[in-house]
Amino acid sequence: MKKSRKVLIGVAIGVLVLGGAAAVAGPIIYRDFIAAPAAEAPTLSGDANMLDSSTASGSPLDPTQLAGEWSVATGSEAGYRVNEVLNGTDVTVTGRTNKVEGTFKIDDSGLTLQATDLTVDVASIATDSGSRDAYFRDQALRTSENPTATFKLTAPVTLKSAPNSGDVVKADATGDLTIAGVTKPVTASVEVRSDGTTAEIAGSIPITFQDFGVTAPSLGFVSVEPTGFVEFQLNATH
Repeated sequence: MKKSRKVLIGVAIGVLVLGGAAAVAGPIIYRDFIAAPAAEAPTLSGDANMLDSSTASGSPLDPTQLAGEWSVATGSEAGYRVNEVLNGTDVTVTGRTNKVEGTFKIDDSGLTLQATDLTVDVASIATDSGSRDAYFRDQALRTSENPTATFKLTAPVTLKSAPNSGDVVKADATGDLTIAGVTKPVTASVEVRSDGTTAEIAGSIPITFQDFGVTAPSLGFVSVEPTGFVEFQLNATH
């Protein structure tokens, strides 16, 4: 009898220890082996074939080549990056959509970006979890009322001189970001390279969800950090 009781107590202790280990290791296993890897941060592709024109790479661009209106082209995408906290373990989540439209207007000098008007279909942003997507779509972003997010430049961005073909140009772009029907001023960190006919643009915008009336979900064992990033990786044509 005493021996059986000792065995039962030992088994109970073992279960508690294993349960505690699972509570700690489970989120780490989920992050490292089950959850889909987060998408890479936006970056220029480095693919020489993306810049396919008669202008040789490394040669100076004619500023008049850059003047005029550019349009977002196929291969573009936008979305968000945020950290979920699962029992104390950070899991980075990224959502993406290729439903991006917009234009860029460069003045006659070819050196000043005068206007940017971008629109993202937020209802189509997808992660590796349908339930997460449903929450962000139906509850957080209220896409039935506000199906798109937009970014519009509010201050011109001027270069000192025209870059060489294929050179990477870094700049900060100030504009109005509208999410879930709320508009706030933001600054986007942007990288651009062009050959005068095509261009690649990559960047991100840090945001605090509450600023846009978006409540980050908390389910006790999993919560979402209150800050994140809007990200974009765009192709454009003249």
